[in-house]
Amino acid sequence: MKKNYTEDFSQKKLKITRRKSVDLSQEYVVNIGNLQKNQNLPLLLEPNIEGLNSMSWFKKNRDFIKVNLLKYGGILFRNFNFTSVAEFEQLMKVISNDMMRYTYRSTPRSHVSGNVYTSTEYPAYQSIPLHNEMSYSHNWPLIVGFFCIQPSEQGGETPIADSRRILTNLNPKIVEKFRQKKVMYVRNYQDGLDLSWENVFQTTDKSEVENYCKSFGIDCEWKSSNHLRTRQVCQAIAIHPQTGESVWFNQAHLFHVSSLESSVRDFLFANFQEEDFPRNSYYGDGSPIEESVLEEIHQIYHQEKIIFPWCKGDILMLDNMLFSHGREPFIGSRKVVVAMAESFHQLKTSNINIS
Repeated sequence: MKKNYTEDFSQKKLKITRRKSVDLSQEYVVNIGNLQKNQNLPLLLEPNIEGLNSMSWFKKNRDFIKVNLLKYGGILFRNFNFTSVAEFEQLMKVISNDMMRYTYRSTPRSHVSGNVYTSTEYPAYQSIPLHNEMSYSHNWPLIVGFFCIQPSEQGGETPIADSRRILTNLNPKIVEKFRQKKVMYVRNYQDGLDLSWENVFQTTDKSEVENYCKSFGIDCEWKSSNHLRTRQVCQAIAIHPQTGESVWFNQAHLFHVSSLESSVRDFLFANFQEEDFPRNSYYGDGSPIEESVLEEIHQIYHQEKIIFPWCKGDILMLDNMLFSHGREPFIGSRKVVVAMAESFHQLKTSNINIS
């Protein structure tokens, strides 16, 4: 994957400013703040007293957290003294009892524990463009949590961007075309290229794959004994089921072959027909997405990107529809794990309009 609009490693980090303590549970126990002046995204929460029982506070203030997650789209919890994956998973279960397995995968990850996974395992020198988790499907998490076990020596931030602002700032003609046509994702699972179908669907049983595809509106075809091709037309713009806000919600720019490094692109064009590329994106009617359109999408994401440094023990919680996320290149060891919660299944939700 090529490096799209990567920030220079020497970029100045955002300074944290704080407002006064806020009474959340009949006592002043946390500070609420901003990452920089005039920038309230994500919301910053830090303990205001030593020895706070963090898990107890989260349990007691679950509703407060969920209300503010909807209001701001993202919350950064800092200095709550979480040190283990088990504590992070327990915290996610406090926020939601609907934890998700990472099935129908698009990137390489390793299972850590329970429903916790490593963040995308792409080489450290690569950036991962901003995107909403699993927006290439009809089934996605409403909440995504990140836990920083070890920040890298340099870089490795998880930038975020407001999906509402992406939609607002894109050329209206581009938005309307995607609204009408939607996005088609074409994937080929073959030996030695990208992820295998066994990895993506987390099974070795072809009938399970076929049943999954049928349930989630995915056309699948076995081109040979171990070559599976899938096609799926999904939303380009979605309406948040709780806030009613319209958001830019797709991965057309990330799946498109143009997102790959030039050497990988050249290899694919030299050795495969386009229909056999590991992944690619089109308008929903199968017509090609213009290069100028993809370029503008990348530019708007870059323009709206909010970046801040990880600290050890940080937990970033995002409303996956309101905010996209990515990854900056990094130097040194970096360990960030991810958990997803509150599955939203578009095809089973008749009262929500998805464009």
